Amino acid sequence: MARKAILKTMKIGNILPKAVNFLKEVKLEIKKVNWPTRQETLRYTLVVIGVSLGTAIFLGGIDYILALLRDRFILQ
Repeated sequence: MARKAILKTMKIGNILPKAVNFLKEVKLEIKKVNWPTRQETLRYTLVVIGVSLGTAIFLGGIDYILALLRDRFILQ
């Protein structure tokens, strides 16, 4: 029963006007977005790269230590 209701609302004649209306609303919402400046974008990118590198070094260090412990105590 719900399927028939969905099919009724999705008539071919309704699709184009709904799509156009959707795209107009998207354009209006995009105008409301507070876009970051070039400097802010660069700063945020550097923060993400720095945090990623820090995390990689931390996890790599833990992996190295655990591998040493494994080799020293388990595989003798």
